[in-house]
Amino acid sequence: MDPQTLPAVEQALYQKLRNEYRVAFDPLELGPVRLNLLKVTDLEPLLAGKDPLKDPSTFPFWVKLWEAAIVLAQYLAAQQFAPGTRLLELGAGLGAPGLAAAAAGCSVTLTDYEEHILEFERVSAAASGVTDVDCLLLDWLAPPPMERFDIIVGAEILFREEFFAPLLQVMRGALKPGGVVYLAHDIRRQSLRPFLEMAEAEYVIAASKRTLRNLDEDREILLNRLTPRG
Repeated sequence: MDPQTLPAVEQALYQKLRNEYRVAFDPLELGPVRLNLLKVTDLEPLLAGKDPLKDPSTFPFWVKLWEAAIVLAQYLAAQQFAPGTRLLELGAGLGAPGLAAAAAGCSVTLTDYEEHILEFERVSAAASGVTDVDCLLLDWLAPPPMERFDIIVGAEILFREEFFAPLLQVMRGALKPGGVVYLAHDIRRQSLRPFLEMAEAEYVIAASKRTLRNLDEDREILLNRLTPRG
């Protein structure tokens, strides 16, 4: 990906981020869909001594392309969405699932809690050639009034139990009647079961296990589909 081919606004954002981090574009092939994700290449200063499975409270989840995000992106890239389908990604980070859905025809809103994360998403959207993408700051503890969406997705977003109730409230307010939620997480994530047990009061939950194979270690990812009861 040649940054010089970016539109002027995103090219300026790219230069800003390049001054703050060591960055590079990383292609992600999803069948017929190819994304170009802007990523931080020097992760050690950000990740040193931090384990997302043991102590997620201090871990900068946004900097890594998680295996669960790849699995969810693969799933969304393979779907045939009805014209006008609107999709919301929560805790989007690098934005792979939402951008994959945009490439497959959805109108997508990516959300996260810090502006610099949204800047990465905006550059990646432009580099991937998808245009029907908005990037929005979203604090689950104080969500703004939002339009409703046909689909809500999230990958590796269940990292703190105190956020479970606010997350369910955001989902409740943002999902259209008849909508569906897709969540993808490493099957080892300890907070996954407690959240799903809490969510069962409002949703019928289906699950499928996907294996993402790589050179280091195969990862088992649980893909959950949540359909509102009633």
